[in-house]
Amino acid sequence: MISRPRTASCTATATLPNLFIVGAVKCGTTSLYAYLRQHPQIFFPEMKEPHFYTRPQPAPEQAHLIQYVADADDYAKLYAHAGGYPWRGDASPSYLWSAQAAQRIRADVPQARILILLRDPVQRAYSQYLMDFREGVVNDDFYTILLRDWQRPDKGWGVSQLYVELGQYLDQVRRYRELFGPEQVRIYLLEELKRDARAVLLDIADFLGIDPAPIDGIDLHLAHNAHRQPRGEWARRLAASPWSRYIGEHLFPQRWGEYLWQHVFLRAGKKPPMDPRARAFLQRLYEPEIRGLEKLLGRPLPELRLSWQREERAAEPRQESMEGLELPDRS
Repeated sequence: MISRPRTASCTATATLPNLFIVGAVKCGTTSLYAYLRQHPQIFFPEMKEPHFYTRPQPAPEQAHLIQYVADADDYAKLYAHAGGYPWRGDASPSYLWSAQAAQRIRADVPQARILILLRDPVQRAYSQYLMDFREGVVNDDFYTILLRDWQRPDKGWGVSQLYVELGQYLDQVRRYRELFGPEQVRIYLLEELKRDARAVLLDIADFLGIDPAPIDGIDLHLAHNAHRQPRGEWARRLAASPWSRYIGEHLFPQRWGEYLWQHVFLRAGKKPPMDPRARAFLQRLYEPEIRGLEKLLGRPLPELRLSWQREERAAEPRQESMEGLELPDRS
């Protein structure tokens, strides 16, 4: 199923997905995928994130960390039993960031419906870092890793972590609205999904023209991808090992691997506070992005500024003023 990229395009639109949850990373895509696949008129394959339209070319040191489908025939096999469903989904968060993915989806499935999930981009970046740290992908503190990743010249899915880039929503959202038209794109916020998932699902049912009644039977109580901490350095080392990754992904059923990871390698724990320097750096970068997105969508987006709120900062060490803060040079 997992193979090296090659130039490929799917043309059998009868079996292609026509519903895409495109991201962003750590914005609730796993929860939305888990909810929607319970609806009898929506098919999602067991593999949540095939990343087929992104065509990842991971760096050698990260190749074992990224699961993806590169071959068109293998991608079609994911939907071999989806012929009776009016909606067939692909929930790959790389699609929001990747301009090429958006264009390839438009070329193959111009009638596709697009679901975009967003959250405060500062919190999003930190949540991604905490995930990467517990899985042994990175080892340094957030501020150090953030600047290093921002300044590196080589960028790509599976090449760099894209901590900043994955939260630069303005051009990403504009791209999908221009390619598909606003009428085929819906944008939801993680806070909306957390506050009232049923309302979000009812809106999606209306968007897709499907029966809203089954939504009452969807299990909305399980928190997907909630914050958990590694049980120790041994857990991080095992998580980062190519051998343990291979065993978990190929020798166990997916649900077994997920259970072992959540209950053997990880434990419940409080999320550590963010470095104030990292917060200030990201807020300086993202404020123009959020203003531009509010103008594009014609509505205020206070949910994207939760990390700006005074009460959140008061619970952490005193933050330096952003006045006069110099952004590190990427050159």
